[in-house]
Amino acid sequence: MRIWGLHILDLLMIFIFLLLILWLGKRAAKKTKNTEDFFLAGRKLGKFYQFFLNFGCSTNADQAVAVSREIYRQGIGGMWIQFLVLFLTPFYWFTTFFFRRVRLTTIGDFFTDRFRSKFLGAFYAIFILLISILGGGVGYLVAAKTMMAMTPKPIEACTLEERTSIEQFHEFQELKSKYNEGLAPDELVRFEELNEKNKKGELRSFISYTNPILFYFIYAFIVGIYTMMGGFRAAAITDTIQGILIIIFSAILIPVGLIKIGGFSGLHANVPDYMFSLFGSATMSEYAWYTIFAMVLANLVSIIAVAAGMQTAGSAKDENTARFGMIGGMFFKRLIMIFWALAGLLAIGLYAGKLHDPDLIWGYMSTDLLVPGAIGLMLVGILAANMSTLDASSVSYSALFIRNLYHPFIPNKSEQHYMFVGRIAIGVTLLGGIGVAMFIDNLLELFKYIISIPAIFGAPIWLGFIWRRLSNRAVIIQVSLCIIIYALIPNMFQGLDSVKFNERYLSETVSKEVTVTAKAILEDIKTGKASFIGEEIQKHHIIQPVGIFFDQVARIDPADPESSKVGLGRFHAEIWILSWFGIDFTHFTKPQLVATRFLFDALFPFVLLFLISFITKPVEKIHLDRFFAKMHTPVQKTKEEEEKALQKSYNNPDKFEKEKLFPGSNWEIMKPKKIDYLGFGGSWILVGLVIVLLWVVVSIK
Repeated sequence: MRIWGLHILDLLMIFIFLLLILWLGKRAAKKTKNTEDFFLAGRKLGKFYQFFLNFGCSTNADQAVAVSREIYRQGIGGMWIQFLVLFLTPFYWFTTFFFRRVRLTTIGDFFTDRFRSKFLGAFYAIFILLISILGGGVGYLVAAKTMMAMTPKPIEACTLEERTSIEQFHEFQELKSKYNEGLAPDELVRFEELNEKNKKGELRSFISYTNPILFYFIYAFIVGIYTMMGGFRAAAITDTIQGILIIIFSAILIPVGLIKIGGFSGLHANVPDYMFSLFGSATMSEYAWYTIFAMVLANLVSIIAVAAGMQTAGSAKDENTARFGMIGGMFFKRLIMIFWALAGLLAIGLYAGKLHDPDLIWGYMSTDLLVPGAIGLMLVGILAANMSTLDASSVSYSALFIRNLYHPFIPNKSEQHYMFVGRIAIGVTLLGGIGVAMFIDNLLELFKYIISIPAIFGAPIWLGFIWRRLSNRAVIIQVSLCIIIYALIPNMFQGLDSVKFNERYLSETVSKEVTVTAKAILEDIKTGKASFIGEEIQKHHIIQPVGIFFDQVARIDPADPESSKVGLGRFHAEIWILSWFGIDFTHFTKPQLVATRFLFDALFPFVLLFLISFITKPVEKIHLDRFFAKMHTPVQKTKEEEEKALQKSYNNPDKFEKEKLFPGSNWEIMKPKKIDYLGFGGSWILVGLVIVLLWVVVSIK
């Protein structure tokens, strides 16, 4: 028996999971008595809950989908859209330490405390609350797209318009498969027409029963109920259950997919060998080594500005619990990502060219490979993965609203009052995510956008923790300029007719024809290009032009080769600004364009901060002494010991001078201790081991 395309067993699995989560949220609510409990779980979480809290907060189903969809498009090199965070993991050893030592509730509090500026605290809160709806939108989008792929309509249930879209999609894929070998003139005209339609999202590989709008509201309602009841404690407890389900959903497709394709040997026989290259290639991949480096750098600047970071670390009973919980949870996620990578490779071998939207690949694989009951378990895992991030982040956004916006204007209210308003704020942020999901359809572009945006505030947070000379005026000017460049211009320009129809901004890179030496796969034998699998043959590829200032440049009328063009997607303000200096981007490759954008995003804020700080007045010394004395004082076991240790440090802040790496300077970098060498150095060893393990997995034949 099926309802909306799902077997009754699958619906039963989902129903049981939702009841369990709501029950856990109700239990957590009984222990939530005040705002410290609600926002920080009373600062009492041990290593067990810290491990699963960090694992759950950092692990989204949208990340699994992003990895598999990019590998489906690009080969194994596409996994760096998410796997680049592997190189960031060791730095969490320090960011987590900073957040626990500073003893604050939100990152907005950091701006208020460090720069003596309630304006900056409120500025951060407003901006992050607006950006938070993007992150929420990603979670909704992935869950809905996966559900859509699992509930396809049979062709006989489709309308005439829907059938036409499906038929044209399959026609386009057939022409695309012959494109490199050359098309007849009439075929080429038809290919160009269908290609333009595909750019605009008019072609579909299937139609779904699932109504995404209805799904969004039901999903948000469930997350909102249990989070509003128990706050951050509910997030920590439910993340333990959800963490186990994440492991299941990440691994369940692999054995079935390998059996269907004929094991690892069958995988290599059906997937071109260049798609197994970990760092891609400058010609065949969008993720060359320099692209990955630039994205890692931008993400490194951004990670410290993620709103949930302060709450996650602050909920731990001390800094070492926070550190080991963070590092353990993060590295476990990196291992899970290897399953996602393997799923993406299996998708290439099994379904290459069969889907109009790569974001659907996870759901399509699940429907094709799993049996009733197992499909329900997959859906539960995906829901759990997204909920585990939505719950903690929504509490963080609620804390920002209460601490940095509401409380300064409406002080002296009861704890119950602030908790009540905080619960309302959770509901508002969840509804905001629905708005984003309704208007943005491309998961990849959301990821690339989110990587850059937090760097606006990430740069002053990094410097604020380690450099005394950083001034609040420098931060205000830098943040304002970067918001204009990173957020306002990209969004405003893509909606202006004077820009999106302007020939100057419709420039594209030049088309290139490349020849690569590759090992033959099964398809090459069928077409007579090779006599056996693994034979080295020459393959010709035509690299299509890509937009320089816009994500896509397409003809307004796909059927007319002479039609005017229009810019679609994000307007790249970074490239636009650099073009003022006479740089010709027409001969850049796609990976070079992406690398240029992310290098600009990572470095430009620091350039502004250093230049402006040297010509503006820093925060008064008495305030800086108090802030850094607190930063250098270890967290104590009891509240009484905490107050005593802090007061002692406040009375004699100069006692830490001899422990600094650069005594007498404006740099507040302390000499590394043995635990720092072990934690940071050991983390890099684990990074190497994960890469070796990934290489082993993709090399098995």
